[in-house]
Amino acid sequence: MSLTIATPRVEAPAPTLAPREQETLRHIAAGRTYLQTARHMGLSKHTVDAYLRRIRAKLGINSTAELTRLAISLGL
Repeated sequence: MSLTIATPRVEAPAPTLAPREQETLRHIAAGRTYLQTARHMGLSKHTVDAYLRRIRAKLGINSTAELTRLAISLGL
C-alpha cells in the first residue's frame, strides 16, 4: 500500500478590470460599436480599442463573442 500526498491546486487570482474597462465591456456586450461606445463614454474610438485590447490581454480573450460571454458571466 502506498500513500500519495496530493498538493492542492492554487489558481492565480483573476485579474481585475478597472471601472472604465468594465464600462467599456458592458457597452460592447450590449451590441454597441466602438464608435457608439466612445461617444457614450466621451472617449475616442482609439481609447475604446485600447481598453478592449487591455481586457483581452489581461484575460486571454481573442474574440468579441468571448468578451460578451465574459460580460454576461460577470453580470455586466
